[in-house]
Amino acid sequence: MGLLGGGKQPKNDPIAQAQMQAAQEQLEVQAAFQKGITALRDFIAPASLEFESSMFKIGTRIARTYYVYGYPRQIYTGWLSSLVNLDEIIDLSLFVYPVESQVVLENLRKKVGQLEAGIQIEAEKGRVRDPGKQAAIQDAEELRDKLQVGEERFFRFGLYFTIYANDVDELEFVSHKVEGILAQQLVYSKPASAQQEQGLNSTLPQFEDQLQIRRNMNTGAISTSFPFTSADLTQDNGILYGVNMHNSGLVIFDRFSLENGNSVVFAKSGAGKSFTVKLEAIRSMMFGTEVFIIDPENEYERLADAVGGAYVRLSLNSSTRINPFDLPKVVDGEEADNALRSNIITLHGLLRLMMGGAQAQMAQQQGGGSMVMPALSPSEESDLDAALIETYAKAGITNDPLTHSTPAPTINDLYDTLLHMGGSGPDLAQRLRKYTTGTFAGIFSQQSNIDINNPLVVFNVRDLEDELRPVAMYIVLNYIWNKTKTDQKKRMLVVDEAWQLMKYEDSANFLFSLAKRARKYNLGITTITQDVEDFMGSRMGRAIVANASMQILLKQSASAVDVLSNVFKLTSEEKKRLTQFPVGQGLFFAGENHVHIQITASPTETQLITTDPNEVKAIEQQQQVNLEQTGYNNTVNLQ
Repeated sequence: MGLLGGGKQPKNDPIAQAQMQAAQEQLEVQAAFQKGITALRDFIAPASLEFESSMFKIGTRIARTYYVYGYPRQIYTGWLSSLVNLDEIIDLSLFVYPVESQVVLENLRKKVGQLEAGIQIEAEKGRVRDPGKQAAIQDAEELRDKLQVGEERFFRFGLYFTIYANDVDELEFVSHKVEGILAQQLVYSKPASAQQEQGLNSTLPQFEDQLQIRRNMNTGAISTSFPFTSADLTQDNGILYGVNMHNSGLVIFDRFSLENGNSVVFAKSGAGKSFTVKLEAIRSMMFGTEVFIIDPENEYERLADAVGGAYVRLSLNSSTRINPFDLPKVVDGEEADNALRSNIITLHGLLRLMMGGAQAQMAQQQGGGSMVMPALSPSEESDLDAALIETYAKAGITNDPLTHSTPAPTINDLYDTLLHMGGSGPDLAQRLRKYTTGTFAGIFSQQSNIDINNPLVVFNVRDLEDELRPVAMYIVLNYIWNKTKTDQKKRMLVVDEAWQLMKYEDSANFLFSLAKRARKYNLGITTITQDVEDFMGSRMGRAIVANASMQILLKQSASAVDVLSNVFKLTSEEKKRLTQFPVGQGLFFAGENHVHIQITASPTETQLITTDPNEVKAIEQQQQVNLEQTGYNNTVNLQ
């Protein structure tokens, strides 16, 4: 009888059986396919695991898990930081189990009773009292009082850590080091013998305490075990400086968030100080910060070319002119009222440097040591001040800000004023003549012919004579300072090889004055030097360091370490490392915090800023190959 409207197929229906078999085969194929898919755990899982009684092998590395079993009677805040900040690979696990206060109070009551009974029995037998039992009773009673009023709570605390090494000898070395660090604080640890697998599982981030070795602790004691005690210099805003070697975190920092935006960079030659500063500059520019650089060694030209910056060459043969008599273009406010007076004070320091630089240079070469500027006599200072005021007045410039748009006078005008005035004027004019009609004429005795509007401006002073170089750096600093006061944008000023300014009292005073006032104008000054002893031996040099909220210390010479150690209050370990840092590593100070940092750059950034001769040569060769390859391709296309 046929089935109308459908119904069950007979069990021996070949079509149904074929469909079922096809469905089953499809499921088997799908299951096999799923097994072949690479999952995340396949990437992170080690190639092998081999457990022994006192260690285990995970892939190609060897590891050992420890547990802490003994603590001193009193434990202090930050005791765990020595382990957390150790420069070794360590996995650390802390397990905290709260305990009901009522249960603890009952146990403490029984324990106090047992201790008091034991003391009484010993007293009846005439035995000497046990100070340990007295201290235990005192601690227990104090804890009972705090638990009763809710001031303290009680916990069970477990601390385990796993250390890793490349071979057995390294593992033993690290083990002794870690055990010694903890033992110095009367904290005792042991390897988890015959329980290495359970120890590994307990230190993995999977919330399993398979060792279950715990110690009773109250709130105060357990709070001292807070692990995140290393300095963390990561902010929401700022630029990436490098990697925190204490905890592998990123050092992302905004120097303008500190009391001031000034920084100093100390390092011996080849330690990476220019690389560090150029990396900071190029990353700051991406956030809208303008950068001025005084370059005494032609190290920043490639960077300026790469980012489209302005590169200003200052030399006697250059057509670039900067007039130190220029006034900032400030039209209102207190700065406008004091613009002329402030620039005259700056010119006093510059002219003392220009008039006495040669004699001081000779004195240093003959006698060595720090340079002492020959000061002008009071009458000469007075005549020079009167001549400056008169020179500006002849050009139509007075204290009235409305007159400051008039073209400024030049050193030639000052020379004429001194030459025709009484007193010491003619003598001062003769000392100034080499900058007007003599050897150094032209570069600073004519009207300025630069008006730079660029996010990166590099002033190159390499080709200037040694005597003229500090004068040029002083004038460039004044030019940058006037521009900073004109429009107060966020800017950085990099002064490389700043020791050349520290040799002269007036230029050192001027740089220090800028460092003190820079914050008001949203300017951060970066001072770089490799001559640490001379820089720190100067009174102004020490003051500049004190007015810098950020400092970077890279590898130092042995003679400079003691000086820096006293200034920055370095620990004995930091002092030892300061002479052993590889290139690109150092200490990064920001406010009250400092960390061990590894300066990191991307391959593209490295190509733009490296000064290593081998790397520069390789980059130039690769660029030449690329250029030739491009020309070859164009030729092929044309054919």
